[in-house]
Amino acid sequence: MKTSDAATEITRASKSNLAFAFIAMSGARRRDITTFYAFCRVIDDIADDDGRDQETKRRELAIWRQSLRGEFTNEPALAKPVRQLLSTYPITPEMLEEIITGVEMDVDIRRYAAWDELRVYCHRVASAVGLVSIEIFGYKNPQCRDYAIALGLALQMTNIIRDVAADLKADRIYLPQEDLARFNYREDDLRNGVTDSRFIQLMNLEAARAESLFAEATNLLPPEDRRSMLPAEMMRSIYQALLRRMKLDNFRIFEKDYRLSKIEKAGRAAAQLFKFF
Repeated sequence: MKTSDAATEITRASKSNLAFAFIAMSGARRRDITTFYAFCRVIDDIADDDGRDQETKRRELAIWRQSLRGEFTNEPALAKPVRQLLSTYPITPEMLEEIITGVEMDVDIRRYAAWDELRVYCHRVASAVGLVSIEIFGYKNPQCRDYAIALGLALQMTNIIRDVAADLKADRIYLPQEDLARFNYREDDLRNGVTDSRFIQLMNLEAARAESLFAEATNLLPPEDRRSMLPAEMMRSIYQALLRRMKLDNFRIFEKDYRLSKIEKAGRAAAQLFKFF
């Protein structure tokens, strides 16, 4: 299988909202964003794989760091096309290493004391992805970088809210400890699936944080770059709808796996696309 085919298959198999947004792209840019997404998926899967011990995870992520700097024997299959991105776009090895650093945080860190700490994590695993993505999308106004940062934070906070139950099974609690304490909601309550008023208040706080970041991203998007940022705007629309659904449903995350159907995603993608006709 060619590496381009492998990247496409990794992206398709992920069933990600990000992969869905690629329908707005074509040609070389679509191929290249698919390669980049496959890179993100592969390194994230290393950190999330229960079959690998911590040392193995660190070693494999270190190999990826090395591969960004130059070719070597037995490097990952996707390494060469990922390096080609660096020569095609204004993307540096450091930009991709920032994402690897974020993934490494999942290997070693299970709790976050405060939003300031969690924000660093969210920046590395989401905003850094956005900053690379917009280079592939293409843009005119440098303010797009601020847009990408805010949107990445909003998307990751939405993921965190949605995945509280799933992350807990892996002994990961991304909700800041100071937020739990604010509502006198304990880890034991979370483990027991307690969804009383304290829990609803806690989740509404996290949702408000995400909503504020979505609003910030919307305000930062330069008018002249709205067309090139169409894939990102599709993501924004899909994730905001997901966040709204969870909020209206009082965050029944221990009972439901919140997703938008393909039809709902297609409708939101089409709505963004039709803005340009």
